[in-house]
Amino acid sequence: MTSPKPRADAARNREQLLEVATRVLAEPGAETSLRAIAREAGVGIGTLYRHFPTRDSLVEAVYRDQVDRLTNGARDLLADETPAVAMRRWMDLFGHWIATKNGMLDTLPTLIESGAVGHAHTRDALLDAISAILDAGRTAGDLRPDVTPEEIAAALIGLFTVAHQSGHAVTADRLLDILLDGLRPPRGT
Repeated sequence: MTSPKPRADAARNREQLLEVATRVLAEPGAETSLRAIAREAGVGIGTLYRHFPTRDSLVEAVYRDQVDRLTNGARDLLADETPAVAMRRWMDLFGHWIATKNGMLDTLPTLIESGAVGHAHTRDALLDAISAILDAGRTAGDLRPDVTPEEIAAALIGLFTVAHQSGHAVTADRLLDILLDGLRPPRGT
């Protein structure tokens, strides 16, 4: 037996809570109390607790939502953009995901240890999304054929780590543009 479909207002409230929690978790030093998240989402604390009974359940939902956005984002971007443009925009999504994870660092290890969040599953899903863009780029002649999804993932993780640590001296946007230039096939090939 399937569970009943949530009412439209309940679904809207849940989405609003996820949106606000995602934004708040990505902001360094932001107020991350559940009460502050509920207030900013325009709902009462009871509504938040009906959807997410614990802080861990909210963080898990934000994490899963962000992974879904990343994996589905690759397909959606490829439907509307050239592979090179899709890759660059997907890199921005990845950066947002990394920023959001920074606000979850106190909770994520517990979720991973308990099995609520599968690190291997997340890794595989992200590599599949990168593969889809790379494959389309190879077919279109937009992206180099000798680059692996693992190399892209490692480059992005390193890039966002450096951009975060260096303050304003090096911007993530500039580094992403340089990375994308390196992913293009050499001219004349």
